[in-house]
Amino acid sequence: MNKTIHPIAGAIASVTIATFWLSTLLAELFGTEAQILAVKTAIPWGMLLLISAMAAVGASGFKRANGRRGGVLGSKARRMPIIAANGVFILIPCALFLASKARAADFDTAFYVVQALELIAGSLNLALLGMSMRDGMRLTGKLKRRGVHI
Repeated sequence: MNKTIHPIAGAIASVTIATFWLSTLLAELFGTEAQILAVKTAIPWGMLLLISAMAAVGASGFKRANGRRGGVLGSKARRMPIIAANGVFILIPCALFLASKARAADFDTAFYVVQALELIAGSLNLALLGMSMRDGMRLTGKLKRRGVHI
């Protein structure tokens, strides 16, 4: 069961973050204020899915590691606190702040500074999750490093 939950939850988390990021970027670049409002107010609700998926990834990964912390597993384990801290201390507060500002139609400098921070932090989490997915695929043999067999 854990073999199934971990990759599915990881994929859900990654797709959710990518959806938040891409919809934000497209709304900001090409959308109307109403579309920006729709995206910014939907993201906090989508965080319910994201937080659940991330909890499942963390718990199932911890269980699958079975106490091992070296090599590729260690790399994955070291990334998770960074991903979680980025989400808890940057992405969630940014999303809530931006939703509040968008509901008030207050698209001022603070809105765009926080929006930029959110896009940067979201990119970081996508990159870190992508590296963890790559490492997970190497661990399961679904991906082999060129010239080196793990």
